[in-house]
Amino acid sequence: MSEKVRASHILAKHNKSRNPKNRIGQPVTISMDEAYNRIAKFRQQLLNNEVDFPNLASQMSDCSSARNGGDLGWFGHGQMVKEFDEVVFNLKIGELSEPFSTASGIHIAWRTG
Repeated sequence: MSEKVRASHILAKHNKSRNPKNRIGQPVTISMDEAYNRIAKFRQQLLNNEVDFPNLASQMSDCSSARNGGDLGWFGHGQMVKEFDEVVFNLKIGELSEPFSTASGIHIAWRTG
């Protein structure tokens, strides 16, 4: 399948994440539930138009993509972990996901293309 999508995301790592360090290398000590609640709060702020996605991602995401406002660029099936693929490829352009979990932590994704 040659379909490609473009998406941005915000990641909250937790103490059970594959690499429990934030984007500047500090240990992450919050629990999975705390990470989920953090992402759920960010999602609600986005839905309420209190913040815009790139600014929120650049300030709050634990992923190195934060420097690009959370933008992951264009990617095809199988280029991201399975759970991420399943969520993003089922979003419509402009749609924001529910919080979801991968080995990296808790995410929300926004399909932009």
